[in-house]
Amino acid sequence: MPDPVLAGPAEPAAPFEAYRTEIGGDWIDYNGHLNDAGYAVLLSAANEAVLAYLGLSQDYRAATGRALYTAESHIRYLAEARHGDQVEAASLLVHADAKRLRLQTLLRRGDGTAVAAAEYLYLHVDPAGGGVTAMPPQRWAAVSALLSAHRGCPPLYTERRR
Repeated sequence: MPDPVLAGPAEPAAPFEAYRTEIGGDWIDYNGHLNDAGYAVLLSAANEAVLAYLGLSQDYRAATGRALYTAESHIRYLAEARHGDQVEAASLLVHADAKRLRLQTLLRRGDGTAVAAAEYLYLHVDPAGGGVTAMPPQRWAAVSALLSAHRGCPPLYTERRR
């Protein structure tokens, strides 16, 4: 899979849209479309772009030993994505406090078709301190600013009843 484009906004945007990539052959199944693990990897990478924007990604872990751990995820598979499709993600921070974040992420093909919708719960963990802890004030300020920017935004995806 080629490297994704990660071009985070200078100011919080609603929704956060900084992840784009092309689907490679690594996760294409025998039906000719992206397999379930591939969707999970793409959604995780899109969320990582949000965490990097907030200063809570790999560099944060290296500097502090703390990190956000995925505690829960729920993925809805909405449409097929195939090898070579361009995909992009939109994410909303729908809830946060100093110890946890809840993100909704929608993955779309280049033609605008929604291919997957997901919700993730992340916990701020300090392994040296014994578990879930509050993030430092500077990081909480960044999270709070994004939460404010996303407050009142419509959901990225609403479940359709069949």
